[in-house]
Amino acid sequence: MASTRGDLEEEEEHFRFINERAVDDISLEIFYKPHTITLLTVSVLGLLYLAFTRDDDVQEDNIWTGMCLVVFFFLIISILAFPNGPFTRPHPAIWRMVFGLSVFYFMMLLFVLFQNRRDVRKMIEWLYPDLHNTSLVEKEYAVNCSQINLSRIWSHCDVFAFAHFGGWALKALLIRHAGILWTISVMWEVTEVMFAHLLPNFAECWWDSWVLDVLLCNGLGIVVGMYICDKLEMRNYHWESIKDIHSTTGKIRRALLQFTPASWTHVRWLDPYSSYMRCFAVAILIFVWLTSELNTFFLKHIFEIPPAHSINIIRLFLISVISAPSIRQYFIYVTDTRCKRVGTQCWMFCAITFTEAIICVKFGSELFKQTEAMYVIAWFASQLMSSFLCVYLCTIYARRWKWKMFDDLLDEKFFKDKCLQKKMEDSIERTSSAQDLKQGNKYLAERKGYNLRHKGKQYANGHL
Repeated sequence: MASTRGDLEEEEEHFRFINERAVDDISLEIFYKPHTITLLTVSVLGLLYLAFTRDDDVQEDNIWTGMCLVVFFFLIISILAFPNGPFTRPHPAIWRMVFGLSVFYFMMLLFVLFQNRRDVRKMIEWLYPDLHNTSLVEKEYAVNCSQINLSRIWSHCDVFAFAHFGGWALKALLIRHAGILWTISVMWEVTEVMFAHLLPNFAECWWDSWVLDVLLCNGLGIVVGMYICDKLEMRNYHWESIKDIHSTTGKIRRALLQFTPASWTHVRWLDPYSSYMRCFAVAILIFVWLTSELNTFFLKHIFEIPPAHSINIIRLFLISVISAPSIRQYFIYVTDTRCKRVGTQCWMFCAITFTEAIICVKFGSELFKQTEAMYVIAWFASQLMSSFLCVYLCTIYARRWKWKMFDDLLDEKFFKDKCLQKKMEDSIERTSSAQDLKQGNKYLAERKGYNLRHKGKQYANGHL
């Protein structure tokens, strides 16, 4: 009974660590001390001033002001009540507000879900009057695919090409696994092919999809992102208090470094002895990620919002910010045996993704009536096959190439000189004493057991 209670306490403590991470090495206490009374006083005084000084004769201005104040005070409550999440830089309050924005966006999606398309469109037009009486004009890419020249290729390198590159560099910083990233990149092109009969802009020439998108934009983004990850992993993180820095330049540099990671953990989604559940969890990651990206294009098409409109940019920025702590929490949940629950931010991200998908299906019923069942079945089948193929190949790679590096590291730690091991084995083989032979074999058996235990300990939580 006591051990069970101790395990529960340890589990709860570990969950608080990943969901409510504390700040280490606080240098400026004033920024990390609670100021709840001050915040309450300033908020109430500001609310009192706005309530009695502004002109409330214009109905639209009244609604806008009320909505902005609802969001503002909801973010204040987020700072006071919500968890930090797995990140603390540049300040935990920022990540509490991110979680608050995700909750607010999820509540808004639930409200939209129980309206009809006409009313939702009116709401969007009220928020963005420039969308009134506008129709969506999709750019066609699959035109004269046999005509390939430099001028046409350059015409396809628009702002969306640079967005692809930047987006995949960001994804590499978040996921930090080349195999998973390439799988998502290739599967997204397959997704475009499968849903091209519903979304016209998904139809592209083969060289546009596989050369410009996969190899150039996505590939370069993955390479650059993984390169940055390698550099950040090799960096030695030693933080100095800004109070101990006397030069003005040094203080400014330290203030800017506050917006960089406090540390950079090596990420290992898979290892040579990954369980079936971990492989399944990685497949779920790929599926949810592709679903979230697919929601972007269906929402835009169903509600007739131009691709470059600010509402699309705001949503993409919000999803990107929410996904950062979500992926970190999901990684810990998948790889750490002590973590029994998924983090709250990760839970919220999944809820948002699936709710957006439900909205797309409901309001795009006329569109989805044109769906060809074979394409959808083929998409699901390709998703499953590619996900498990990615997991299998990454595991085989780790099993064949990584163990040699691990053995070298362990041998270097266990034997200061590798030649000593060889001499030890040769001496055992040449010995004529049965007792010495017995002792030598026992020694080698203990060394082998040490290696296995040490490897098992390293892989217990998925980290090297």
